[in-house]
Amino acid sequence: MKWTEVKATVASEAVEAVANIMMEAGASGVAIEDSLDLENYKGDAYGELLDKDHFDFIKDGAEISAYFPETMFLPEYLPFIKENITNLITFDLDIGENKVEVSEVVEDEWATAWKKYYNPVRVTRFLTVVPSWESYEAKTSDERMIRMDPGMAFGTGTHPTTRLTLQALETVIRGGETILDVGTGPGVLSIASKLLGAGEVYAYDLDQVAVNAAQENMDLNPAASDVHVAANDLLKGIEIQADVIVANILADIIVLMIEDAWRLLKPDGRYLVSGIIRDKREMIVDAMADVGFVVEQTLIQGDWVAMILKKPDVDHDGTIVGG
Repeated sequence: MKWTEVKATVASEAVEAVANIMMEAGASGVAIEDSLDLENYKGDAYGELLDKDHFDFIKDGAEISAYFPETMFLPEYLPFIKENITNLITFDLDIGENKVEVSEVVEDEWATAWKKYYNPVRVTRFLTVVPSWESYEAKTSDERMIRMDPGMAFGTGTHPTTRLTLQALETVIRGGETILDVGTGPGVLSIASKLLGAGEVYAYDLDQVAVNAAQENMDLNPAASDVHVAANDLLKGIEIQADVIVANILADIIVLMIEDAWRLLKPDGRYLVSGIIRDKREMIVDAMADVGFVVEQTLIQGDWVAMILKKPDVDHDGTIVGG
């Protein structure tokens, strides 16, 4: 079978947004090559499993390669893709070169293209992302493996924004928590939450393609077999009271869901946010403070920022309990 590859060359800041656009356009999957990934692995304490010499990596920006079956008439979809990528500047996203190229590939070449980018990677102290086709044994007794099929969705847990979120989850999960994972994508954060001991986990994504891909990844991880996966527009209409809400999405989208996150978090609950470029850090801090969230910890890797925010417990007269 032949496939059409649509490759977008953009700035690293726009990677996840562009991948989402490709999936919404009907791509069967995307492959991401981000120059920041290799840069951030240098000196990374958990990068010892990545053979950097194995990769012929790009030096600047990022390339998102989306694959469409030959049965799709691409001229109908390319305007949607190009227009939506260009419109990302309205969210103050740097889209860099913004070049879109189209080429044909055969299925065997596509399968090879997927696999050359992925190896088992220790992303945090306890968590290792393992491609579904790899045979891998834990190196320590407390190492937990997240099995992922990168051919099913965008991202597998190795992008800096996801790694920071995984580190934040390790920090806050103690066991038994109810967690809402907003914009779950491939489901890596929900899977990690279960491996770390969370109780009920609810994973949401706006796009049904992403929801289906997340469910397939849940099925690869027995610990995540009971994660509730559903399509939903952020937290709209959700009434589940949570101990932790986690969102690894665009900064401008995080702002839109702050009030719902405050509404759904229990007192002393934690709101974990990532996907924030450094230039938008203060915008997020100010917006969180306006609602009442307190920044408990900030995590930084390269140009990316993640935060652990707390919803203070207050008594009847508004005094912060324990404050």
